[in-house]
Amino acid sequence: MNIELRRLILADLAAIDRIERQSYPTPWSRSMFASELAKTSSICLGAVDTDAGEALVAYLIISRYADAWHVMNVAVQKDYREHGIATKLLNRLFEVTARDDRRGYTLEVRVSNRGAIRLYEKLGFVPRGIRRGYYTDNREDALIMWKDPVREPASA
Repeated sequence: MNIELRRLILADLAAIDRIERQSYPTPWSRSMFASELAKTSSICLGAVDTDAGEALVAYLIISRYADAWHVMNVAVQKDYREHGIATKLLNRLFEVTARDDRRGYTLEVRVSNRGAIRLYEKLGFVPRGIRRGYYTDNREDALIMWKDPVREPASA
């Protein structure tokens, strides 16, 4: 498996939809993804397996707000999970936004999703609150997590 990252494009919508539906009980619609791809304030990254004909295997959707980069959606195809692909996508986000030292990062994650919470904590996110009944499929609470801005290293 050889994973490369690139910007998502509209032609990726079918693959995004497939990954989304196997990842979430209440998946986003294609039009929601198309809307994010069209926004200049969003960062939409995909991970492709170059050994599998450039197949899209994961994606990350980020929206820019006044005080934060909001991780809106991240998903990895089932058979590619636990290979560091989500970490690779998030680290690329931190690289791309490193010059924006006034915005931190935020996300919501199901309180039951221990694997994702561990990943986010490993990347420097910390719990900051709970959104009660956030998820519409089962009224599960969401853990709100924040990460301080990533600052570029000082040049010598």
